[in-house]
Amino acid sequence: MKIQYHNLYTHFLFTTSNRIPLIEEIHRPRIEKYITGIVNNNDSKLYSIYANPEHVHFLVSRSPRISETMLADVISESSERFINENKLCNGRFAWQQSGCAFSVSKSDVDKVCKYILNQPQHHRKITFAEEYDTLMKFYQRTLRWEIL
Repeated sequence: MKIQYHNLYTHFLFTTSNRIPLIEEIHRPRIEKYITGIVNNNDSKLYSIYANPEHVHFLVSRSPRISETMLADVISESSERFINENKLCNGRFAWQQSGCAFSVSKSDVDKVCKYILNQPQHHRKITFAEEYDTLMKFYQRTLRWEIL
């Protein structure tokens, strides 16, 4: 059956291998632009993205023709290759073998976008480890985005 309309919003979180801060600020925009292109080339739409030194958040409206796992695999493999071929970090770049994909309701898209784009200010207050623990607890309960 052809799906004519869909609301498949996913908040992805990828972490660098061993949570090593490999993404330098000077290369952040280029990496974000590349990931945006991958999403667009997979019949999906990227709403917001922010690449921190040891992790990246992005919110996608995903095509029903591609699963979260398939999209995550394409993005991680292609962006790893891009970062390494263009020498955008010291040493060999790799994402951790597993990432996170959180379902987001249409009513929370704006809040999640603001949260993602507010990463620099957010990480002045809490570490990535604290953020990760909060996200895991948040997505295991039905709370509102105002807590973050």
